[in-house]
Amino acid sequence: MDDTMFNELLSSVKETKSIMEGEIKPSRVFIKNPNPKTIRAKLKLTQNQFANFMNISVHTLRNWEQSRREPEGPAKVLLNIVNYHPEVMKEMAY
Repeated sequence: MDDTMFNELLSSVKETKSIMEGEIKPSRVFIKNPNPKTIRAKLKLTQNQFANFMNISVHTLRNWEQSRREPEGPAKVLLNIVNYHPEVMKEMAY
């Protein structure tokens, strides 16, 4: 390994340490895939109620909850919003 590569690696390790210690913020953050079953349970809704709110079929919700399929696109975004800001759901009729 030449000096340039070693210095880049060392710099990266130092940056990682600073992020882990909260001294600097990471350049990007990844949000975990939402877990529809956990979100629904947290909101204390039945599958039918939650499916109606999401404007999806109960069959789709069951597939998500049983890990046969994963939410994609707008559904994933809506699930993350409801998960992190459940007060939004309370403002909407379901």
